[in-house]
Amino acid sequence: MQLEKLLKQPNALPSAPKVIRRLIATFDQPEVDMLQVASLIDEDPVLTAKMLKTANSAFFGLTRNVSTTREALNVMGLIKVRALVIAASFGEGFHCVGSVNMNQFWRYSLNSANLARYIALPIRIDENTAFTSGLIHNIGELVMHVGMPEAMTDLERSVPMLDLKRAAAEKALFGYSYAEVGAALAREWHFPKRMINAIEHQCAPFENQVYEPIAGVVHIASWRARAEEQNMRSEVLINTYPDPVGLVLGIDPDIVIGEDIPAITRAESQAEAEGESERQAA
Repeated sequence: MQLEKLLKQPNALPSAPKVIRRLIATFDQPEVDMLQVASLIDEDPVLTAKMLKTANSAFFGLTRNVSTTREALNVMGLIKVRALVIAASFGEGFHCVGSVNMNQFWRYSLNSANLARYIALPIRIDENTAFTSGLIHNIGELVMHVGMPEAMTDLERSVPMLDLKRAAAEKALFGYSYAEVGAALAREWHFPKRMINAIEHQCAPFENQVYEPIAGVVHIASWRARAEEQNMRSEVLINTYPDPVGLVLGIDPDIVIGEDIPAITRAESQAEAEGESERQAA
């Protein structure tokens, strides 16, 4: 299916709720009023509840639970809370997507976001853009599953969604990948151009006269998060590390190849917490 046809499929590109449109607009504000942001988020109780649930999960390891948006902003900061609310909105738009394991999808996405911020800080790249872009970089996969479920199910059998070769397989099969589709959704929701570019060029951030550092950060963060989901050993990490991108950005490979990376060490405990929650609910 051609990209233009995919984007016109019913429900493929969900509309951004009014609250989210106003929240996205704050990205370009030089100074953001935290109280105003809290009030804005609270206008949507469903998204607020989902954000608080994620914030209180084992993934973030907060020393105490947060029960209000203001508390979450005080403890976690604007960058994470705003991104989590936006992700919650995407979750509402794609709450059930065929064969996609949504728990794994969002765990991987959160890992990518934390890793992107972790990588961006020492090389002086905007952590706000890095975290949010990392969190939603793979949203195109959900659009593709909604728009052409049969084709994506067939692809899943040979190249699983979080396989390192996934983007290349989609390009070969469709002529585009989750990157271009995700950028189209980000454009539809009026995300800042730098985020749209980061999502669109994440698979090849420095090719074809493109130079998009945040896309490079997302490229490496998503590689490491995929490797984490596949339990890759050290030697495999070394062999698959995207050297060309890391060299251009000036990233020390050791900080992302090491086994004890702060941004991903809570993934296992989150999975255990989810399993325990499911057992209690059963």
